[in-house]
Amino acid sequence: VQLQASGGGLVQPGGSLRLSCVASGSIFSINVMGWYRQPPGKQRELVVTKTSGGATIDADSVKGRFTLSRDNAKNTVYLQMSSLKPEDTAVYYCYARVSTYGSSGYLDYWGQGTQVTVSS
Repeated sequence: VQLQASGGGLVQPGGSLRLSCVASGSIFSINVMGWYRQPPGKQRELVVTKTSGGATIDADSVKGRFTLSRDNAKNTVYLQMSSLKPEDTAVYYCYARVSTYGSSGYLDYWGQGTQVTVSS
Protein backbone atom coordinates (compact mmCIF):
# COMPACT_ATOMS: atom_id res chain seq x y z
CA VAL A 1 0.00 0.00 0.00
CA GLN A 2 1.27 3.45 -0.90
CA LEU A 3 -0.02 6.85 0.10
CA GLN A 4 0.83 9.67 -2.30
CA ALA A 5 0.36 13.15 -0.90
CA SER A 6 0.49 16.42 -2.79
CA GLY A 7 -0.38 20.08 -2.46
CA GLY A 8 2.01 21.48 0.12
CA GLY A 9 3.83 24.76 -0.26
CA LEU A 10 4.36 28.28 1.01
CA VAL A 11 1.35 30.43 1.84
CA GLN A 12 0.85 33.74 3.61
CA PRO A 13 -0.98 33.96 6.93
CA GLY A 14 -4.71 33.99 6.35
CA GLY A 15 -4.34 32.12 3.10
CA SER A 16 -5.63 28.75 1.97
CA LEU A 17 -4.09 25.53 0.75
CA ARG A 18 -5.45 22.16 -0.29
CA LEU A 19 -3.70 18.85 0.30
CA SER A 20 -4.59 15.62 -1.47
CA CYS A 21 -3.70 12.02 -0.71
CA VAL A 22 -4.37 8.93 -2.77
CA ALA A 23 -3.99 5.40 -1.46
CA SER A 24 -3.05 2.67 -3.91
CA GLY A 25 -2.14 -0.99 -3.84
CA SER A 26 -3.89 -4.20 -2.85
CA ILE A 27 -6.53 -2.44 -0.79
CA PHE A 28 -9.58 -4.31 0.43
CA SER A 29 -10.92 -1.52 2.60
CA ILE A 30 -9.79 1.65 4.38
CA ASN A 31 -11.19 2.13 7.86
CA VAL A 32 -9.66 5.50 8.74
CA MET A 33 -7.96 8.06 6.52
CA GLY A 34 -6.68 11.53 7.22
CA TRP A 35 -3.77 13.74 8.18
CA TYR A 36 -1.22 14.21 10.92
CA ARG A 37 1.45 16.88 11.08
CA GLN A 38 4.83 17.43 12.68
CA PRO A 39 5.75 21.04 13.46
CA PRO A 40 9.46 21.92 13.63
CA GLY A 41 11.01 20.53 16.79
CA LYS A 42 7.79 18.88 17.93
CA GLN A 43 6.17 15.48 17.86
CA ARG A 44 3.74 14.31 15.24
CA GLU A 45 0.16 15.27 16.08
CA LEU A 46 -3.32 14.57 14.81
CA VAL A 47 -4.85 17.07 12.41
CA VAL A 48 -8.03 15.36 11.29
CA THR A 49 -9.19 11.87 10.36
CA LYS A 50 -12.40 10.44 8.99
CA THR A 51 -13.74 6.89 9.06
CA SER A 52 -15.35 5.17 6.11
CA GLY A 53 -18.67 5.85 7.79
CA GLY A 54 -17.98 9.57 7.99
CA ALA A 55 -17.07 10.01 11.65
CA THR A 56 -14.48 12.77 12.03
CA ILE A 57 -11.89 13.47 14.70
CA ASP A 58 -10.05 16.78 14.47
CA ALA A 59 -7.67 18.76 16.62
CA ASP A 60 -9.06 21.75 18.50
CA SER A 61 -6.45 23.96 16.85
CA VAL A 62 -7.90 23.38 13.37
CA LYS A 63 -11.63 23.30 14.11
CA GLY A 64 -13.53 25.67 11.88
CA ARG A 65 -10.50 26.23 9.63
CA PHE A 66 -9.62 22.82 8.17
CA THR A 67 -12.05 20.54 6.38
CA LEU A 68 -11.41 16.93 5.45
CA SER A 69 -13.34 15.34 2.64
CA ARG A 70 -13.04 11.72 1.65
CA ASP A 71 -13.85 9.93 -1.59
CA ASN A 72 -14.15 6.29 -0.60
CA ALA A 73 -14.50 5.10 -4.20
CA LYS A 74 -11.18 6.71 -5.11
CA ASN A 75 -9.36 5.96 -1.83
CA THR A 76 -8.62 9.68 -1.63
CA VAL A 77 -8.79 12.38 0.99
CA TYR A 78 -8.59 16.13 0.58
CA LEU A 79 -7.63 18.56 3.32
CA GLN A 80 -8.87 22.08 2.69
CA MET A 81 -6.98 24.46 4.96
CA SER A 82 -8.19 28.01 5.39
CA SER A 83 -7.25 30.96 7.60
CA LEU A 84 -3.78 29.50 7.90
CA LYS A 85 -1.55 30.61 10.75
CA PRO A 86 2.22 30.48 11.17
CA GLU A 87 1.70 27.78 13.81
CA ASP A 88 0.22 25.54 11.10
CA THR A 89 3.70 25.28 9.62
CA ALA A 90 4.64 21.61 9.64
CA VAL A 91 5.28 18.54 7.58
CA TYR A 92 1.88 17.05 6.89
CA TYR A 93 1.58 13.27 6.71
CA CYS A 94 -1.23 11.37 5.09
CA TYR A 95 -2.42 8.41 7.17
CA ALA A 96 -4.60 5.41 6.46
CA ARG A 97 -5.67 2.31 8.35
CA VAL A 98 -5.96 -0.33 5.66
CA SER A 99 -7.06 -3.90 5.25
CA THR A 100 -5.42 -5.59 2.28
CA TYR A 101 -6.60 -8.55 0.23
CA GLY A 102 -5.61 -11.84 1.78
CA SER A 103 -4.92 -10.42 5.21
CA SER A 104 -6.91 -10.17 8.41
CA GLY A 105 -7.20 -6.98 10.36
CA TYR A 106 -5.91 -3.50 9.60
CA LEU A 107 -2.46 -1.95 9.40
CA ASP A 108 -1.40 1.70 9.61
CA TYR A 109 0.24 3.32 6.60
CA TRP A 110 1.89 6.72 6.19
CA GLY A 111 2.62 8.93 3.23
CA GLN A 112 5.98 10.56 2.62
CA GLY A 113 5.02 13.94 4.07
CA THR A 114 4.49 17.28 2.41
CA GLN A 115 5.78 20.59 3.75
CA VAL A 116 3.35 23.38 4.53
CA THR A 117 4.91 26.72 5.45
CA VAL A 118 2.81 29.67 6.55
CA SER A 119 4.86 32.83 6.48
CA SER A 120 4.78 36.37 5.21
